[in-house]
Amino acid sequence: MTTLLDIMDRHGRRHADANGIAATPIPGLMFFRVATPSGVTHAIARPLVCLVVQGAKQVTMGTRDFQLGSGDSLLITADVPIVSQITKASHAAPYVSLVLELDLAVVAELVREMGPALAGDADPVRVDPTDGEVAAAGLRLLQLLDRPAALPLLQAPLIRELHYWLLAGRHGAAIRRLGWPDGHAQRIGRAVALLRAEFTKPLPVSRLAEAAGMSPSSFHQHFRSATSLSPLQFQKQLRLIEARRLMAAEGASASTAAFAVGYESVPQFTREYGRLFGIPPVRDAKSAREKARAA
Repeated sequence: MTTLLDIMDRHGRRHADANGIAATPIPGLMFFRVATPSGVTHAIARPLVCLVVQGAKQVTMGTRDFQLGSGDSLLITADVPIVSQITKASHAAPYVSLVLELDLAVVAELVREMGPALAGDADPVRVDPTDGEVAAAGLRLLQLLDRPAALPLLQAPLIRELHYWLLAGRHGAAIRRLGWPDGHAQRIGRAVALLRAEFTKPLPVSRLAEAAGMSPSSFHQHFRSATSLSPLQFQKQLRLIEARRLMAAEGASASTAAFAVGYESVPQFTREYGRLFGIPPVRDAKSAREKARAA
């Protein structure tokens, strides 16, 4: 019988990039196949679910550490800063995981049909054993990768089914909040979308609050509650993460990356980069180039 691991390992060998990321033709769906433990990665995650099929990973949000291994699911229900590291992987048994970005339109539609949200933990990050129905729906979805003619007809119903089982399972209460019509999660989501689209530009809080349909003071409070950051801190991390990508993936110099993401002062960029990543940008870029040559 074909398993999730069989399909992901086979497609990962063929399609994974240098970072072990294998995109799929299914929007919002990707998987990871990594043969060695990784370094530390910083990101501002989108709402998503990650099913670990083999290997292990550590995820940190703020002062909290989450360990997840084979058979576990990581759920993120807000745009929050995370630090992650693959801790168990080898050529014989690579780290393999399936990642699905939650489709908020599908969540909202299902919430309307399923009824009001249940009481539950509001933490934006959690780790639990993967529900059997979720794994089974994920397997049927990935099986479509071998039948591309079926994708246009069957991917939408299977994506909807996967979201249904997530809502019906142990993660349901947290995910349902994302589907409340014009709730705080959706309002903050509009401001986050604006920040992601225009993070290189000056964005006054008044404009972000207007996008969220809130007063500036209320917006600031709800934004920090949802993301654990102030709007300015959120924008700063987006800039620094993109600058690091530009240096590592495209060979940009520190000054070029700084100006590209919206900084006007290279010394300020250098200070804030070192504060976030623990290493000056020039040294970090040199290390990335050396690792790329070794690979």
